[in-house]
Amino acid sequence: MQRRIPCSIIRGGTSKGLFLMEVDLPPAGEQRDELLLRLMGSPDFRQIDGLGGAASVTSKVAIIAPSSRDGVDVDYTFAQVSVDKPMVSYAGNCGNISSGVGPFSIESGLVKAEGPEATVRIFNTNTGKIMVEKVKIAGSQVNYDGDYTISGVPGTAAPIKIMVMDPAGTVFDSLLPTGNTVDFLDVPDFGRLEVSIVDAANPLVFARAADLGLTGKELPSDIDNKKALLALLERVRGSAAKLLGLVQNVSESALISPGVPKMTIIATPQNYVNTSGVVINGERIDLLIRMMSMQKTHPTCAMTGAMCIAAAAIIDDTLVYKTKRESTNPKQLRIGHPGGILEAGVDYQINGQGKIAIESVYGYRTARLLMKGIAYC
Repeated sequence: MQRRIPCSIIRGGTSKGLFLMEVDLPPAGEQRDELLLRLMGSPDFRQIDGLGGAASVTSKVAIIAPSSRDGVDVDYTFAQVSVDKPMVSYAGNCGNISSGVGPFSIESGLVKAEGPEATVRIFNTNTGKIMVEKVKIAGSQVNYDGDYTISGVPGTAAPIKIMVMDPAGTVFDSLLPTGNTVDFLDVPDFGRLEVSIVDAANPLVFARAADLGLTGKELPSDIDNKKALLALLERVRGSAAKLLGLVQNVSESALISPGVPKMTIIATPQNYVNTSGVVINGERIDLLIRMMSMQKTHPTCAMTGAMCIAAAAIIDDTLVYKTKRESTNPKQLRIGHPGGILEAGVDYQINGQGKIAIESVYGYRTARLLMKGIAYC
């Protein structure tokens, strides 16, 4: 007999996932992972026997519960379900899926829809960080309609502001997990590579496109169709994971720590053609990036990734700081990605020792409730 699981499907930012109440699931562990794999139809590159969309950005889960923490409305656990492997990863968070947590919490009656804008305070169990979301309200319901656009999603919708409070050290203990603004990796079958590793909202490892023989203007298909290039990028990411103590061998990274750190390729602002065939003027961006997600190219840019990039851009001597355009407003960054442009911001203070203290990172997304009903597995 199939199990019945109350389920919502929500498009959050440029991702889409299943939103589930924790009370409806087995306890964290092997049984829960088996259920999530079954719901998504993994492992299968088409996910034909489940609700997954055959891509990492559509094979995600948000698990929600009322929170007992003071000043917090809900607890939220993010799960990345592998498409082609029997694996569920809880390392790090997803900012795009996070943008659906506020609306889901209101739709589920966990947070009241009051005023023109509801504030939802969220504790993310993956990172131990508090997130604050501002969700538009109309007639005591979530208002999904608006004129805000995000690259990678057709049409317009109401903006949702997402802030990650005190974002430094989500997986590791500090903003700079190695203590350095720059590290050198000895990448197998490649050689020595200069990188920066920053952990704010999500841990990222940054490498310059030119150092990898790239321009930074590549479309996802230009990377994903080249097995040798994909293998190289995973060896770079795996070398960073080894340096961080996440794996013992570089070859284990895709199985043991497939999503942390996120591999991010950076380049100076320049004109490029996005996935819709539109020319993006380099004057409109401050940095050009290509981000990897579960060993494939992210079609746009992870929201938590954008937040980390904005944080890295204010830290002297990181590769991001040295590659970005000098901006008149260091607290905001315009990021050029394969789908278009994404803006992210950072609020910070300079303490008495002249060191940066990051108070929050933020960005704007949209979300839409697509389905509410019963999933069978």
